[in-house]
Amino acid sequence: MRVHRHEGNEGHHGIDLAPMLDFVLNLLIFFIIITSFVKQTGVKVLKPDAETAEHRDDGNILIAIRPNGDIWMDRRKVVLPEVRAMVERMHAERPEDTVVITADKTSETGVMTKVMDQVRAGGILTVSVATRGQGD
Repeated sequence: MRVHRHEGNEGHHGIDLAPMLDFVLNLLIFFIIITSFVKQTGVKVLKPDAETAEHRDDGNILIAIRPNGDIWMDRRKVVLPEVRAMVERMHAERPEDTVVITADKTSETGVMTKVMDQVRAGGILTVSVATRGQGD
């Protein structure tokens, strides 16, 4: 009696990459989602102290003002007239956004006032100023 063996091309030819590609795609999606929640102005400022500071999580557009008066938005330095245009663009994309201004405690108040005026002219009326509370 003879045994017939099939040694054709129907066998397994290598490593199945589908599970690895699924894993990599899931990691990519995870990092895209996480980075969209991390908002930073791009510079570090020393916030002023405030005893009545409240923690709020709803500020989506961050603007930083350095001690020398430099204005930073979206991780890049901007000049005052650009603030309004950038706020208008961001507000058109996401109308529910609010603005948080993080001004260094040694920066001039006049610069912050001008930035607030540009933000309001750009269509966003809810503007908060970031400070350090007693627990920070």
